Amino acid sequence: MAKKPIRYSRRSIIAGAGAGLSAGLLGAAETGTKGKLWSAEYWATKQSNGTDVKLYMFRKRASAPKSGEKSLPVLFLIHGSSNSSRSSFDLATPGKGEYSVMNVFARLGYDCWTIDHENYGRSSQTESNSNIASGAEDIKAGLDVISRETGQQKVHLFGESSGALRAGLYATLQPDRVDRLVLGAFTYKGESSPTLTERAKQLDYYRTHNRRLRDRAMIRSIFTRDKSGTSDPAIGEFLADEELKFGDQVPTGTYLDMTANLPIVDPKKVLAPIQLMRGEYDGIATEADITDFFKQLPNGDRQVVVLPGMAHSIIFGIHRQLFWHAMHSFLSMPSAALS
Repeated sequence: MAKKPIRYSRRSIIAGAGAGLSAGLLGAAETGTKGKLWSAEYWATKQSNGTDVKLYMFRKRASAPKSGEKSLPVLFLIHGSSNSSRSSFDLATPGKGEYSVMNVFARLGYDCWTIDHENYGRSSQTESNSNIASGAEDIKAGLDVISRETGQQKVHLFGESSGALRAGLYATLQPDRVDRLVLGAFTYKGESSPTLTERAKQLDYYRTHNRRLRDRAMIRSIFTRDKSGTSDPAIGEFLADEELKFGDQVPTGTYLDMTANLPIVDPKKVLAPIQLMRGEYDGIATEADITDFFKQLPNGDRQVVVLPGMAHSIIFGIHRQLFWHAMHSFLSMPSAALS
């Protein structure tokens, strides 16, 4: 009985905060669409089995960087298992409102970066299955480019779904490079996850194949599998149009890791301030799983945020403004509050 008021209170607070976005974040995102943002493309390189792997990077900010100016906070966005970077974080959806995380956060004053992992999007195509460990190496290579271009040695890091696993693993390997860490739809042990239980039926396939089918039907399922009405299916069509330019197959490595190799991220080694974000109806990242992870984190600067009316993909949810608000609030928390 005691748990119900706490749960409803937390969600009510988040929902109430989201309602005020029409004059804040949402207003900035919508009214700012006419102002052209500055963007640029880059390439990172990592070594894999003695071969150079080229990793595509994309950057967006309010205006072009100028010599001598104060550095902006860097936000590095890490994509998940089925889609590449720009369709995940910079998707154009004419007539449907703002869905570009990069647009929103560039207008909020961040220097936004993202990267195509090996075998995704514009990056090199290799024989690798691009598992979570490979993704952490991609982040390392990408951060070398970011540091060179911005002078910043520490960045804010956000990952969703398997991107959260990549980001979380990287944060344990190079904690001195991570300022604040936000993990959306994160999976710790994957226990009692209905989606992972169903996915595990294909485990033999993931173990023997480095690629899986990712066609229009699969992309559409991202918007319907957890709970209908939490996202606009029309956005799936925009997403499929962009992603299918790169073919109808993607690596199996993250699926294999999430069904057979969890846990991958050790909470005791995550030293950065951290925010764990989960959609209310997420069929992969369960509340009990995230709570288990949260209890073991060593940093007292930590949050769990449950987003009402949201499913697994919080970046594409109808109520995605709640995600924008929660992440910006966490990333911009004044240091004086911690003194």
